[in-house]
Amino acid sequence: MKSRTQLLALGAAALLAAGLPFWSTDQYQVHLASLICCYWVLIAGLNLVVGYSGQLSIGHVGLLSIGAYTFAILSGKWGLPPFVSVGVAGALCGFCGLLLGLPSLRLPGFYFAMATMAFALIVGEFALAQGDLTGGGVGLPVPSFPAPFDTPVGFYYLAVLGAVVVSVLTWNVARQMYGRGLIAIRDNPVTAQAVGVPVFRAKLTTFVFSGMTAGVGGALFGSLQSYITPDTFHFELSLFFFVCIIIGGRGSIVGPFLGVAVLTALPEVVAPLAKLGNFFYGLLLLLVVLVVPEGIGRVFELFAQRLRPRNSASVPVAPDLPRLAKAIAAIRAVPGEHPLSARVVTKQFGAVVALDQVSLELRSGEIHGLIGPNGSGKTTLLNLLSGYYQPSSGAIQLRGEELGQASVRRRAQLGVARTFQKPRLLGTLSVLNNVVLGAWTHVEPGFLSTALGLPRVARLDRVLTDQAAELLHGVGLSHAIERRANLLEHAEQRFLEIARGLAMRPSFILLDEPAGGLSNDEIEHLGDIIRTIREAGIGVLLVEHHTDFVFRVCDRVTTLDVGRMIRHGHPEDVRTDPEVIRVYLGA
Repeated sequence: MKSRTQLLALGAAALLAAGLPFWSTDQYQVHLASLICCYWVLIAGLNLVVGYSGQLSIGHVGLLSIGAYTFAILSGKWGLPPFVSVGVAGALCGFCGLLLGLPSLRLPGFYFAMATMAFALIVGEFALAQGDLTGGGVGLPVPSFPAPFDTPVGFYYLAVLGAVVVSVLTWNVARQMYGRGLIAIRDNPVTAQAVGVPVFRAKLTTFVFSGMTAGVGGALFGSLQSYITPDTFHFELSLFFFVCIIIGGRGSIVGPFLGVAVLTALPEVVAPLAKLGNFFYGLLLLLVVLVVPEGIGRVFELFAQRLRPRNSASVPVAPDLPRLAKAIAAIRAVPGEHPLSARVVTKQFGAVVALDQVSLELRSGEIHGLIGPNGSGKTTLLNLLSGYYQPSSGAIQLRGEELGQASVRRRAQLGVARTFQKPRLLGTLSVLNNVVLGAWTHVEPGFLSTALGLPRVARLDRVLTDQAAELLHGVGLSHAIERRANLLEHAEQRFLEIARGLAMRPSFILLDEPAGGLSNDEIEHLGDIIRTIREAGIGVLLVEHHTDFVFRVCDRVTTLDVGRMIRHGHPEDVRTDPEVIRVYLGA
């Protein structure tokens, strides 16, 4: 519903834009609308970088200037056809985005922002120094496009066309699996890794795309200005692009579009009070932060929620175990033929030995409990199995492959899913989309095919959405499918994480204290869900402090203490072992 509302809003804006020359006789209004469209071509791509993947790029004015100068030089100096020059400008800026992104996207957010700012400053100095090529401080004339785009109205429609095309491309990315992955990178990189999202590759691809749109936007912008100098691309313009996205709101397409429209038109509205222009900019930003801190786009989301039919089941329901079993079977969560094993694994953090020669074998269709006092190494072992840590010595194997140095993403591809002590959900996404994201490794969505909106991508997304809905019905979350995940109760968050893990079609699922904070009835529901998972042939590793629950549902139990395994075997044998009683269970 949120995506449809955004699409309708963008469609209405496009229709309104198409009619502007007919109901306005003021040529300056047409020029201003053309400028908004030129800016939006850049900002739409930048929005995927800043608003969706959460990378703080404040140097896109450098890419804008490269696009404008490339168009001016190729089309004006060298005589290439203007539309060919636009394509070259976009390709060159995409390549510049690749060169900038390869080293800088590995930096933390603040340092990445500084790298992009430095890039913009370097581009400006280069344009000033290369007078033979760029005209230096004098600048260059920029040619217009051929007929019928050589008039103000004709160019306006060209700019509108460019804005519509880029809007459609970014909207396709935002509403499909790739957009969910970008939001996971922004809100919780650990979750993104856990479900198999290639974090760096996705960030780099998006950044390159934003470079291409900046190049195209720069070519249009340069033609609209008709003459460019290094001063045309002042650094405040880059901050302007960034603020448009912040005011519009992260995770929205309509919001940033309204942001650029309002902030571009604002100087004209307050023209009689030109000296107070910065005051009005600051006032608008302050109002948005105080009244709608999630941006203008959040207003549209709330509006969509009011239009959405209310779910008649508004209270939590018990898990539907037959439906859950059917849902797991439908996604072909085929049990692995080989165990997930850790053999004499040791993990050291400096001089501290967190695990000391621990061995564990997790089998398909079995619930394996892992207990021990705090600090015994349970979560460390779980992190070793799921790839967040690498062992200091020993071996971790699955399907004959050594996983000791394998990434979290590789283990997700091999069928290892996990939950966390504190649920790691994407709070701004719906419950349904959180679960759909779990299927990433079985989709491996391509950016280009997603952006182009190929029918097979849309069909697959519908299938995955239906499968996710069935898993949610199975674990008892049918009442909350369309609710934002950050509005769920604690127990609901626990069950949602399990559903997302099952959407990964795992051979093994590692549950880190799933009963923590649950009531007795909720723990019973959890036990039913875990047994159903076992019956589907999936191996379960249960790390838990509720020992009665562990001994009741597990087939085997391993006990750790200060990093060493002290007992392993049948639950009743472990429960009655004197050493286990002494170090953990008590009298």
